[in-house]
Order: sequence, then C-alpha cells, then structure tokens
Amino acid sequence: MSRYAFFQRAFVPMEEAKISVSTHAFLYGTACFEGIRAYWSEAEDDLLIFRMREHYERLLDSCRILRIESPYDADELGEITRELLRRNGDRTDVYIRPVFYKATQAIGVKLTGLDDEFLVFAIPFGDYLDMSRGIKARVSSWRHLDDNAIPMRAKVNGAYVNAALAKTEALDDGYDEAIFLTNDGHVSEGSAENIFMVRKGRLITTPITADILAGITRASILEIAAYLGIETEERMIDRTELYIADELFLTGTGAQIAPITEIDHRRVGDGNVGPIAQEIRDIYFDVVRGRMPQFRHWCMPVFK
Repeated sequence: MSRYAFFQRAFVPMEEAKISVSTHAFLYGTACFEGIRAYWSEAEDDLLIFRMREHYERLLDSCRILRIESPYDADELGEITRELLRRNGDRTDVYIRPVFYKATQAIGVKLTGLDDEFLVFAIPFGDYLDMSRGIKARVSSWRHLDDNAIPMRAKVNGAYVNAALAKTEALDDGYDEAIFLTNDGHVSEGSAENIFMVRKGRLITTPITADILAGITRASILEIAAYLGIETEERMIDRTELYIADELFLTGTGAQIAPITEIDHRRVGDGNVGPIAQEIRDIYFDVVRGRMPQFRHWCMPVFK
C-alpha cells in the first residue's frame, strides 16, 4: 500500500517527498515541528487524533518565534492531516510529524529572506519507551537549553541535538532516559518528555519557567488529575527531591505515561509502578481511545 505525505502544498507518495542537501533547514536546523498521535478505536472503527488543534496552535506559535510564515491556520492544518490519514488508510495507532521549515537552498545563518514550506507525514507507531515495566533514568551531565539560547517554547528541530546528547549518554550508561537540570541546577524535564513527581499524595511538576516544553500531554495530565481529585502543584524541583519521591513519571506524545522506578541507582518508592501513575495512565489510555465522555472533545475522528 502506498504511503503519502503532504509536501510542497500537495499530497505526494512518501518517496517523492524529498528536499535538497542544500536546504537551509537541513544545514542549520531552521525548522519547527510537532509530534501528534492518533489512536485506533475498535469500538468506533476509526482513528482518533489526540488534541490535534492544540498541537497545531503550538506549532504556529513556534513559527512566530522562528519567523516562519504559514499559509494555513490551525483548522486548515487539521484538515490536511485528516486527509493524509484517510489516504494512508491505517487501522492502527500512528504518529504524525508536521514540520514547517526554511526551504531556501542557501548558505548563511539567518531567519529572514528565506522561503517557508510545510510538510506532514504519518507512520504506524507503538511505544516510544517500554511501558511494560518502570524505566531507569539518570540526571544528565548535559544542561538544558534555556529560553535565551534556543527557546523551548518552540519545538525547534536544531534544539534536539541537546536532547540527543543527553539521551545517548543515558543509554550508553545503561539507563533508559535522561533527566535535564536547568543552568541554575533545578530539575527541568526528560530528554523529550515532561516530568511529574508524587510526594505525600500530591502531584508536582516543573513550571514553564524551568525551560520546559509546554507539553500538551503534561496539560492533559493536570486536567485528568483534577478530574480524579488529585492535588497538583507546579513549582521548581531540586535534584535530590527526585531521590526521595514516592513516584516519578515522564509524559509526552511519544512517551505517553512512562513511570520511573529507578533514578541514579536509587529505587523510586518501593521500586514498582506507583498507584497514582497507574491510575492516571489507565485513565489516559481510556481518554485517547475515546472511552471517556468527559474528555471526548480532545479526540478528532479521521474517517467519519
């Protein structure tokens, strides 16, 4: 079965969606992207795109920071995406990658005077992290980018070299994931995920001012926690608080809900997936597959 991408304002076979080696975005990372999931619902016989509008609103915010002009608004980007998924015809969970990029073939570091383009493709996709068990994490020796270097408010392609360095260090040392600290030594987030901590029944996460991506899954978890009656708090977290946490877990479009059961060779809680993480994860997967009427507005059907 042929797969399609939306590329240079048309639907084309994936193998035709190619850029030149001298494309500015390839040479300098001058692009921004989103990761969006669509979940297959057996009950509805449909793909449900999770919080698509919020993702596209954030992508357009990224464009403003990178001085990229979009010919489409969030609704139009959503309709392009739904049509792409219809053409691909997947009946399984998929990962959607939309990208705005500087398309001019040019040498020279700048953001102005360059052509802007949009592309989106989708692939079948399972778990980014192994969720059959808790994961092992380490605090990275690499510091997180800050807002006055490459702002995490924008999902800038080039910024993910920072994440790749931290993640690779963790994998090389026998861990599954890395935890970044900010330049002033507070906890920021994972390599590509936000972080939550449970202490004495309260759910705590780092604030936007900790150089984190304003995660859409993060925002969803805070709303789900409120629905469950779990007290939440957004504040700075010290590194050693991670060592005495009752529970830790990572969240993101790719990671979904990934409990941490070991950090820096220290067991988290009793070393098992904690009850709050488990309850939130169970609700989350009901939500994304359209089984929670309270949150059904987060799910956009593709085929109906």
